Amino acid sequence: MPNNRRHLRTPIKCQVKVSHDSIGEILVNTRDISDSGVFLLTENIDMPPVGTIVQGQVQGMEMAAPILKMEIVRIEPGGIGLRFINE
Repeated sequence: MPNNRRHLRTPIKCQVKVSHDSIGEILVNTRDISDSGVFLLTENIDMPPVGTIVQGQVQGMEMAAPILKMEIVRIEPGGIGLRFINE
């Protein structure tokens, strides 16, 4: 499978709170991040389908991180890929 990514992925582990009406609020870890999105490790968690807009916020920082809108663009057995939505 060709790699058509425009942005370099950086491996990073941090905790993110994801919110959506269908799942409530869940805490998951990141696998990697880029300028355009993030991959979250959601193994064994039922997530909304591709195209769903969710909110995410990095946890564990000294100051509250901003709440970001993200679109689910890929679902894999171990997690989901999300694209940041810039408003």
